[in-house]
Amino acid sequence: MKRLYGMELFVEVARARSFSRAADALGMPKSTLSRQVAELERAVGVRLLSRTTRKVALTEAGERYLERCERIVAEAQIAHEELQHLVSTPTGPLRVNMPADFGTDFLAAAFVEFSKRYPAVTFHLDLAAPEHAGQVFHTCDVSIEIGELPDSTQIARLLGAIPAMLYAAPQYIAVNGFPRHPDELAKHEFLEFRSSQANRATAWPLRSGKDQVMVQPKSRFSVNSIAMLRQLAVRGVGIAGLDEAGCEAEVRAGRLVRVLPDWHGGPFPVYAVTETRLLPAKTSIFVDFLAEWLTRHWSLGSGPALIGQRPKMAAVRQPG
Repeated sequence: MKRLYGMELFVEVARARSFSRAADALGMPKSTLSRQVAELERAVGVRLLSRTTRKVALTEAGERYLERCERIVAEAQIAHEELQHLVSTPTGPLRVNMPADFGTDFLAAAFVEFSKRYPAVTFHLDLAAPEHAGQVFHTCDVSIEIGELPDSTQIARLLGAIPAMLYAAPQYIAVNGFPRHPDELAKHEFLEFRSSQANRATAWPLRSGKDQVMVQPKSRFSVNSIAMLRQLAVRGVGIAGLDEAGCEAEVRAGRLVRVLPDWHGGPFPVYAVTETRLLPAKTSIFVDFLAEWLTRHWSLGSGPALIGQRPKMAAVRQPG
């Protein structure tokens, strides 16, 4: 890199036939420019420029070297411009892994918009089961994860968070009654969503304004699919924590009703997870786009409400 920089400076001096004019064009002190060119001459072992108080001229070796350097500097500039173009206009295959329900329910429209914005990108989408999501970096560029992540060497970018409302089928309420406070959930059957990183039931936080309670309702079903969780709730098996957008049709049809409408669970964080911070342009731009897209659409009421401001966090999770 230092040699290439010296070549670039030498070309400017040779073209201008003046250290002063070249220094002005480069925006650097004449003394610094002269020293850099002298270092290049020492590196190649021959004098390239003949300097006098009146003019600067090329030596015979300098003329031959200039011809080579101009081509090298021009190629380097083209490569730099092409790289800048790639950064601003991503191309090539983008491989994304995500939980099937979340990808289908929420991200399909995001992929369509991204594909229109960047037509040179092609897509390989793996709608894996959540347990599989953290094990596919050999076949994907980024994995979308829901729920708290365990400590690892992966890089996690927080995209947003999904609050979950409580729902049950009218026939379940008819048999078991309508709970009026979270404390009463202990008497009810609860349908638990198991995130990609959880292996067993944990206490569930419920919030209402500034109030928060931790509940540990009994649960015969632990499910890693939101769609399955919703279907079990519709069939009257128990109370489930689900997102509003995914339940809208069931509520309109009378198959589900809100339980404890002043309370919500979670929120459950949504992460973009990669193995390294050094991302290809297509991956980096997609993660930025997805954070912006989720904020824009969720905050407009067309999906679950986003908790907090637009996330900008990027964190390395080290092994414990």
